[in-house]
Amino acid sequence: MLKKLTLLLSSLPLLATGAGAEVYNIDPAHTQIHFTIPHLVAFKVRGNFNDFTGTVDIDTQAKQLTSAQAVIKTASIDTRNTQRDEHLRSGDFFAVNEYPELTFKSKKITGSGDNITVVGDLTIKNVTKEVVLKGGFAGTAIDPWGNKRAGFEANGEIDRKDFGLNWNKALEAGGFLVGDKVEIGLEVEAVAQQ
Repeated sequence: MLKKLTLLLSSLPLLATGAGAEVYNIDPAHTQIHFTIPHLVAFKVRGNFNDFTGTVDIDTQAKQLTSAQAVIKTASIDTRNTQRDEHLRSGDFFAVNEYPELTFKSKKITGSGDNITVVGDLTIKNVTKEVVLKGGFAGTAIDPWGNKRAGFEANGEIDRKDFGLNWNKALEAGGFLVGDKVEIGLEVEAVAQQ
């Protein structure tokens, strides 16, 4: 349930940025923010968020992140099923008219290379909870137009009920229609600010 992030540094206590860190803007055209949630106990539904912005402070020499922020438009949820997506946008879940954005703001980032842990605040429907994302630095490249690009991947898990996403239906055979644990995955490509 969580995909494509934009993070706001201005509301964070300023974190020390490494001497080699640069600010990169998340490239929505080359970034995936996706989620997986259990459905009918034995199956899974996958989805994405398609409208988001964000920045990441990256020390490409040390292969470290020093800060990350993202803002995701909740109405951009996409599970490839129009009826289900409209239900997810309704008051039963994201209530997108009242809560048009979800946000993520890093608080602490440790590790480098293939072993990076990002601890941050995720806010959905005005409820903020600390989440942990684990991932790694994917590498750097110069695109054909001379832009510096860097990437990273991360995964985590949240309980949707922690954020007031409580709707469900009991099944006759036992269990519930929708699971509570949501797996989050990010593949982020970002472009250095000029």
